[in-house]
Amino acid sequence: MKQTNESLFERGQRVIPGGVNSPVRAFRSVGGTPYFVASGSGARVTDVEGTTFLDLVQSYGAIIAGHAHPKIIEAIQKAATDGTSFGAPTPREVELAEAINERVPSCEKLRMVNSGTEATMSAIRVARGATGRPKILKFAGNYHGHSDGLLVSGGTAMASLGIPASAGVTDNAIADTVVAPYNVVPTLDDTFAAVIVEPCAANMGLVPPAPGFLEGLRAECDRVGALLIFDEVITGFRVARGGAQQLLGVTPDLTAFGKIIGGGLPVGAFGGRADVMDNLAPLGPVYQAGTLSGNPLATAAGLAALSLLDDDAYALIESRADCLAGSLANAFAAAGITVCVPRFATLVGLFFGDVAPTDYISACTTDEALYASFFHELLDRGVAIAPGAYEVMFPGLAHDDEVLTAISDAAYAAAAAVASR
Repeated sequence: MKQTNESLFERGQRVIPGGVNSPVRAFRSVGGTPYFVASGSGARVTDVEGTTFLDLVQSYGAIIAGHAHPKIIEAIQKAATDGTSFGAPTPREVELAEAINERVPSCEKLRMVNSGTEATMSAIRVARGATGRPKILKFAGNYHGHSDGLLVSGGTAMASLGIPASAGVTDNAIADTVVAPYNVVPTLDDTFAAVIVEPCAANMGLVPPAPGFLEGLRAECDRVGALLIFDEVITGFRVARGGAQQLLGVTPDLTAFGKIIGGGLPVGAFGGRADVMDNLAPLGPVYQAGTLSGNPLATAAGLAALSLLDDDAYALIESRADCLAGSLANAFAAAGITVCVPRFATLVGLFFGDVAPTDYISACTTDEALYASFFHELLDRGVAIAPGAYEVMFPGLAHDDEVLTAISDAAYAAAAAVASR
């Protein structure tokens, strides 16, 4: 019996909560049945029914060189023949840490983990251990994974589903988490261990930092002796060779990574000043561990991915992001639909409103119904964007001129169809 998206979704809902393993994939905020991907190649994914889409999701930023890039696949296959997990140190985890250190000098030492959630959670733990202080400040609309202490005003699918904070998270778990508006420098005191921030917010749509915001955070943290943590799970190795901190010229004390450093496999890492990182066991009293941390397949894929990303590659991707943003803006303008299309380096967003947002409150005024209509019109024309209004688009090395032209043509037709409703 031939598999269909509908039949798989029905089967999935019987054995998986909501039928998916990450909420946004369920299409709840846009309606309809999710497509189940059977394969991907370059800028394209093909579902189980044989329909091919030009893909701007790219595993929410984990893919930058295109799906199934030959060099990354070769690295994974070669690594797999030597064994998939050992519970012992392996050469490539040292090599990947060295590669990250060379690109991001603020990461004097680095610890591998298995996801972005683990990376941010562990960075906060070591910040508290190093400073002996309890409080953490985060910003509304910034998403730092699903650990309890950070799962408040988290943006992304939480915003799409109308969930301001998660059930199951106790008041005690967030008692030491203070939430502030993005793009406003808060006033701290000596009870704060750290401030954690997305240097460019990409989980409430795309909201770049206001001039002086990150510099102000750096100065305020220095004033009270708190640590500044950049969550570069999305921006790390996506927007520049040295991440957002290179691009914006602000140096954090700690940085969390994920996505690209695994080449499409599960991975995370956090790093920073040696004196802070040396608080981790076995050198210090802050405990953190993981059976699969530094997994040999993930490190092989990550090293292969990073080897493809020099300054010329980023310049190329940025030019493609600029082309994509311009095409989308022109398509909406031609259809008479008011939409902002922000771009930050290689990232592109959509905001269905007349004034680009600067914080979570303004980001939540996007017209989600209009986004859903555009999403489906675009999908019907063979282009996949995220099934949620608070995500961003991830053009990469595989989105060549031919792909971008096809996306542009589809966007013009989709916007016109939405306008005619």
